[in-house]
Amino acid sequence: MAETGTRMTRRHVLAALAATTAIGTSPAFAAARRAIPKGFLWGAAISAHQSEGNDVNSDSWLLENLPETVYKEPSGDACDSYHRYEQDFAIARSIGLNCYRFGIEWARIEPEPGRFSQSELDHYVQVLASCRAHDLLPIVTYNHFAVPRWFAMRGGWEVPDSADLFARFCERTTRSLGDQIGMASPFNEANIHQLVKLLRTSATPEYVARRRAMMAAAARATNAPRFSSILFTDPDRIDAHLLDAQAKAYQAIKAGPGDFPVGVTLTTQAIEAAGEDSIAPQIETMLYGSWWDAVNASDFIGVQTYTRFRFDSKMLRGEGVRVAIDDFGMGYSSLSRLAGLPLDALKIDRSFVDHLNHDPQSQAIVSTIIAVAKACGLCTVAKGVETAAQLEILDSLGCDLSQGYFHCPPVSSEELELFVGSMTSSRS
Repeated sequence: MAETGTRMTRRHVLAALAATTAIGTSPAFAAARRAIPKGFLWGAAISAHQSEGNDVNSDSWLLENLPETVYKEPSGDACDSYHRYEQDFAIARSIGLNCYRFGIEWARIEPEPGRFSQSELDHYVQVLASCRAHDLLPIVTYNHFAVPRWFAMRGGWEVPDSADLFARFCERTTRSLGDQIGMASPFNEANIHQLVKLLRTSATPEYVARRRAMMAAAARATNAPRFSSILFTDPDRIDAHLLDAQAKAYQAIKAGPGDFPVGVTLTTQAIEAAGEDSIAPQIETMLYGSWWDAVNASDFIGVQTYTRFRFDSKMLRGEGVRVAIDDFGMGYSSLSRLAGLPLDALKIDRSFVDHLNHDPQSQAIVSTIIAVAKACGLCTVAKGVETAAQLEILDSLGCDLSQGYFHCPPVSSEELELFVGSMTSSRS
């Protein structure tokens, strides 16, 4: 982790890591390498849901226990760190570590909206006290992907007030735990949804069908209009709300009690350019978006890097992938993206389609998007078409393709598998 005294970018982070590597491998520094600098933190990190076990009120617990799940196995008791945290701390200390990063589970503390469990807060008070008793600095993650089931049932991070609900949780939790915390971050890998977006470009049709079937099953099981979970939703629908949540959570946590640094942790995968006109810069922009602004508004940055991606100018298309800007005209999509990305299509957001029948302004916006797309040689896809009247208007405006309830109403997971199977067979 690095403190942010100046404005940080990914290049600052990579330069610091490169300098550290060079020093560590130089013979001239062989002797100095043996001594850990004063104040240097050397620790281990875990997540609450994956380690504590029996996180029964969370969205992840529900998803991993559905018959339609894409998870390999349920978490179950996991490592039972909920009860064995003192053993965990003792092991960490015995191997010379001096800090420990762990999560506090929102679904335990606020199992129902606005109802906070004092017994669970007291439990985490004991965990923090034990961490300090073992001479370990407690570094707390307020959210490591999993959320309360009720939060997912109302649309998760897709809902505009999700940031306020998360900030409320952070404020109440800090009120009980703040005087024991050493460092904190509202989120683990706050931009994880953007990495998911990148990885989805190589997802198989079978996996996409399974993922959608799982989320549909979760909605049915909870009788929720839209069950939404951060790793399985549309990344573009949640990015702005997560940035808002980071900012509001930062303020809530800094209000105390306690006086400790609060930062941003990012997934910072190595994006490398291969050849001329590589799309690597555009991929970096997609992965980080406005999160560097969040870093510069906080106290430190944590980086987590697992792999490397190499992009040339045609790599995605070479794999048969077509690239589209989703929800064009909303959120962070802008005209500048048309010049900077190797696009095939623009997808027209359903908020414009919804009002086509009775709103001239919506018609004008859709007509303009279609005209811009045609001028740039791009296909247009209208989302959320529910009526024949909407389709007729879109056809008259020159829209190329459309999707929505009018073409295919919701189907069962079994019907979806049959449909995907028929599509796969027809292409082979």
